[in-house]
Amino acid sequence: MTGNTHVVVIGGGYAGVMAANRLTQRDDVNVTLVNPRPDLVHRVRLHQLVGGSNDAVVAYEDVLAERVRLAVDTVTRIDAAGRSVTLAAGGTLGYDYLIYAVGSGSADPGVSGAAEFAYPLATLEEARRLRAALDATPAVSPVTVVGAGPTGIETAAELAEAGRRVTLVCGGVLGPYLHARGRRSVAKRLAKLGVAVIDGSDAKVTAVTADSVRLANGRELPSGVTVWTVGFGVPDLAVRSGLSTDAVGRLLTDETLTSVDDERILAAGDSAAPSNQPLRMSCLNATPLGARAADTVLSRLVGEQPETIHQGFYAQCISLGRSAGIYQFANRSDVAVWLHIDEGMGARIKELVCKSIPGHLSGEARKPGSFRLHRAPGGAARRRRLLHANGAHQIEAPAVSDRAA
Repeated sequence: MTGNTHVVVIGGGYAGVMAANRLTQRDDVNVTLVNPRPDLVHRVRLHQLVGGSNDAVVAYEDVLAERVRLAVDTVTRIDAAGRSVTLAAGGTLGYDYLIYAVGSGSADPGVSGAAEFAYPLATLEEARRLRAALDATPAVSPVTVVGAGPTGIETAAELAEAGRRVTLVCGGVLGPYLHARGRRSVAKRLAKLGVAVIDGSDAKVTAVTADSVRLANGRELPSGVTVWTVGFGVPDLAVRSGLSTDAVGRLLTDETLTSVDDERILAAGDSAAPSNQPLRMSCLNATPLGARAADTVLSRLVGEQPETIHQGFYAQCISLGRSAGIYQFANRSDVAVWLHIDEGMGARIKELVCKSIPGHLSGEARKPGSFRLHRAPGGAARRRRLLHANGAHQIEAPAVSDRAA
């Protein structure tokens, strides 16, 4: 390869922006970021958009390096053989390397009436639609939040604190990731806010109508607005483009985040499945994975062997309204431990985390290569143990046939 290298990054979320910024370390690398929106969606604040305390967007001019070209468009197909992508607005865009960072969205609810009557909350457009629905609904009307992961808990707390009458239907346990001690703390806070929590084996939704939610035990809950936060899905772009994916549709890669089909294609964030053992979908993982994907490209450009995933720090941070929250610590296998920080200090930590994410991106834009969290000591060893424990093997990408000098 001679001359400038063109890298196309598909997706302008946390992973995509980090990767794009990091690639500007080299003057001979040109970067195009393709994203359907003109602003960064600050996804960890979508529940605040619904509650009316934040708009959940950040201007790209504040977090994206000046040398990165932003194309506000959608990629409809990847032509790996031709090294190009097709754009929804028309035309194609060629690349030398491609970073696939399309993120995640709402999963198919698979429950009668949910797609028609419930409001999902995984994208900016969905959050705005839900906010409009709440604004059009009387404040005394009951709200049912289905799903008790972080999004469901945060949304239920935000709405209850704003005066809404909220029921949280867990579909199982409250906060599945949390340690039992952390779960008790969250339950206590939700009770203080007046949220009715329905958990246990019967807390599964079997049908949604315009004004109710039906549970597995036959109970019907009146619901003026039903919020659906159960699970995430990924876009089907990789599948439609004939690339290898896991069962969910995430791009299948090796431990350097290189596609098992093509060494010129890499993946990062929620849409990556390294060694078919993807990391938990979260901003905590997305940003470092973006840095790792960029580092793999930069290593190949100088003929070096790319490093593998080194991430070794895990936790979960959940806001419980504006004045409380919980920071749940975890071990290096991403399993919650007894230690957590809650109440007001938990809220302050969560707000610090929310502010630090754009800070990491803007810092990388100003000084490419300065982000270091993806190189946590011990992360590589932890990853090897995880693969071994799950009976998985490190998948190898195709042999590199055309490295740049």
